Amino acid sequence: MAREHSVRDLINDFIDELTSIDNNKIKKIIETESSRDQQSLLLGDILLMTSTITPEKLNEAIEVQKSQSKKEKLGEILLKKKYVTEDEIYNALSYQYNIPYQKKIDAADLDVELIKKIPINFAKKFKIIPIKHEEDFIIVAIENPNDLSPIDDIRILLETEIRLVLAKPTEIIEAINRIYDRAKDTKDEMKDFDENMDNLDFEEPQDLLESDEEAPIIRLVNSILFRAVKEGASDIHIEPFEKDLAVRYRIDGALYDVMKPPKKYQQSIATRIKIMAKLNIAEKRLPQDGRIRIKIAGKDIDVRLSTLPTSHGERIVMRLLDKSNVMLDLKTIGLSDKNYQKILEVIYKPHGIFLVTGPTGSGKTTTLYACLSKIYSVEKNIITVEDPVEYQLEGIGQIQINPKIDLTFANGLRSILRQDPDVIMIGEIRDSETAEIAVQASLTGHFVFSTLHTNDSFGAVTRLTDMEIEPFLVSSSLVAVLAQRLIRKVCLECRKPVTPTDDELKILNIKKEYIKGGVIYKAQGCDKCQGTGYKGRSGIYEFLPIDDEIRGLILKSVDSVTIKKAALARGMLTLRDDGALKVAEGVTTIEEVLKATQVDSVIEE
Repeated sequence: MAREHSVRDLINDFIDELTSIDNNKIKKIIETESSRDQQSLLLGDILLMTSTITPEKLNEAIEVQKSQSKKEKLGEILLKKKYVTEDEIYNALSYQYNIPYQKKIDAADLDVELIKKIPINFAKKFKIIPIKHEEDFIIVAIENPNDLSPIDDIRILLETEIRLVLAKPTEIIEAINRIYDRAKDTKDEMKDFDENMDNLDFEEPQDLLESDEEAPIIRLVNSILFRAVKEGASDIHIEPFEKDLAVRYRIDGALYDVMKPPKKYQQSIATRIKIMAKLNIAEKRLPQDGRIRIKIAGKDIDVRLSTLPTSHGERIVMRLLDKSNVMLDLKTIGLSDKNYQKILEVIYKPHGIFLVTGPTGSGKTTTLYACLSKIYSVEKNIITVEDPVEYQLEGIGQIQINPKIDLTFANGLRSILRQDPDVIMIGEIRDSETAEIAVQASLTGHFVFSTLHTNDSFGAVTRLTDMEIEPFLVSSSLVAVLAQRLIRKVCLECRKPVTPTDDELKILNIKKEYIKGGVIYKAQGCDKCQGTGYKGRSGIYEFLPIDDEIRGLILKSVDSVTIKKAALARGMLTLRDDGALKVAEGVTTIEEVLKATQVDSVIEE
């Protein structure tokens, strides 16, 4: 009986203990135990339940992981092999850790005041960012919920309770870059810059390397580069004048004033940039060219630098090449369906010359890269000779010319021909020697891509004959010419629909029924497009196939006007015609097309 009484007492005590715990504590215990059960499940088990991966592929990835001396995470291996998507990985991790997965971090949700409490280096190192206040806690996005140290640190920095959400590292880094840039006040930054610079003496540029006080200059130069990348600038101009210094960005082909740093910091800025490019900082009398490789906001940026001595100091131009943003797809560069199909017919030919023409900065090299990417296969040996090599193309041999050691286009091309190529790309045909070798290469079974500086496609034929290439060689080697220009696309956020007038339709040379929705668009300007009314660029094209009739005219050494008349009679669209179609489709404006095709309109008249 004593034993029964003892057991009964224990049961009663246990019941009393349970009833003394409030409901919230019981709920927390249950949630904790549930979370432990989920975390005890392996990531692979969860993926088998939630994604399309097969057991065989999962086992293959596990074996790869086992064979590694420095083991990668299973998720990283699966992503490399493309067995699962990044979203599937993070959905599985969300289930495993019982933390919500936030696929997108909206910039509008980010709280600038919270960001000011977190050092940017800490946020980027641990890929963690506070998003917003929610009742009596703050939502924090993190890549790795298993790392408790930064979670504890951010809780201390924010001085409040936090709730975690899971987010992809790329999404967090982009959010960090957006919000930290927004948190900075440009005027305050320049004020701080001036205060820090007042006591510095930059008479001797070498001091920049040794002094601990060069941070303000470095910060300013980094800010100029970062802002240029963020706004999509293709070039940065730093221009000294008599009494001031101007920084301008070229965005979508047009230059815009950005800032005017004090004139007294001109030499310091130039010196800092030259140090980054490993140029001679003591040489200020001669032009110099250099290259800077940097990483901004997770993007690899190649900067081509040119300095030029002027009467008021060194003028600096930096061209930014964003390797992650190059369009290497023929379908995305603005070709109409008709021109796209015609180009496909040409670029797969076994031999011949395909020329792309247009002024500097019209996107010719990008078009050639897109063509090479389209035809690339392991069965073809493709080699290029360029000045400079703008983007690295996987699987393609690329040579950069160097006149200092006599590696010219012509000499490089001769060497390429001894490398058993199937396809050759020449950055530009500049002289008779290069033109002659290109023609001979095409006649001996190679397909040659190249560019020429002519106003239209018809002028390319006469330009080759001007380079002393015989008409019969031009007619037998040339297969097609593509002329192009870049036009700015009207901003989708603020464009204004208008009904076109009869005069506008006459300028466009297009019937009203062909206009999409019966309206065209005018540029206005908003915050999204920096008030310009335009955002992004597209190409307009003029495709001239070299058929039997055109070959006959080339053999007769006729001028470009005669070739043009013959091509137009067969239904070829000019640059302005292609631009008019883009106006009708709502891609751009009449003003932009007229500006890009001024020369052609004069020729037509």
